[in-house]
Amino acid sequence: MRLSEERISHISHLIIEALKSEKICDFTQEGKALHEIKKNITNFLQFEDRADEAARQKIRSMSSMVAEGGREWDILYRKYFNEEMAKKGF
Repeated sequence: MRLSEERISHISHLIIEALKSEKICDFTQEGKALHEIKKNITNFLQFEDRADEAARQKIRSMSSMVAEGGREWDILYRKYFNEEMAKKGF
């Protein structure tokens, strides 16, 4: 996961404030809303990490060696990464 807990907390607070300032919603339990936002951000980032590892593993397991950083590797990585993300509806 690329974001610290503090950064996730900060982003969660920004989301709450934006929703309130735009009068999109009112929160009767702001603490619970913050917790849910943090949980969802964390879950998404963890899934993204797993999709990244799965894409890299698929490339490593190919019969022909594909050098990381090359055009072919980038194309394969994006394809496999997007497939993994699509499995969860992202």
